[in-house]
Amino acid sequence: MAEADATAILPAMPLSNRDLAYRMQLQFLVEQFYYAEAAALDQRRYDDWLALFTDDVHYWMPVRRTRTSNELDQEFTAPGAVAYFDDTKAMLATRVRKLQTGYSWAEDPPSRTRHLITNVQILDEHDDGFDVISNFHVYRTRLNSEEDSWIGHREDVLRRHGASFLIANRKIFLEQTVLLARNLSNFF
Repeated sequence: MAEADATAILPAMPLSNRDLAYRMQLQFLVEQFYYAEAAALDQRRYDDWLALFTDDVHYWMPVRRTRTSNELDQEFTAPGAVAYFDDTKAMLATRVRKLQTGYSWAEDPPSRTRHLITNVQILDEHDDGFDVISNFHVYRTRLNSEEDSWIGHREDVLRRHGASFLIANRKIFLEQTVLLARNLSNFF
């Protein structure tokens, strides 16, 4: 039996026209950006989190449905159809303001969350930014006994912004087809 070529399963090296030092520095900066974003959410610093988005951002999380192998192209709802989130920055700001009023029944008392970000891959570089995918696990506990967990991946477009980045587009894909949580008052 012939051994499989290990390089066949590795993704094409992004940014191939750049040297290794540049790619390593960029990888580090993007990961640090995501870790800072996760910390802002976990610490309920929602204004700081909102500042990480461009004014024209699209924040979208479609509904996942169970489909047969020949219907996998229909597994997620299409843009413009029903979605858990289909937000502009103004809509995200409204959600943040509601959380900050203290009158959001789903968040009083507030949830405790932990956002774990992993498998960050920079797929492509373009004139003003990068296409990046990452995996996430969001754990939430609320009151004395409520626990929720969401796992999935995100597909982001990051734009350069000074020495850092802003999120210009975020697509969030959950692994779950049925959400057991009582509400979806957190961000991914």
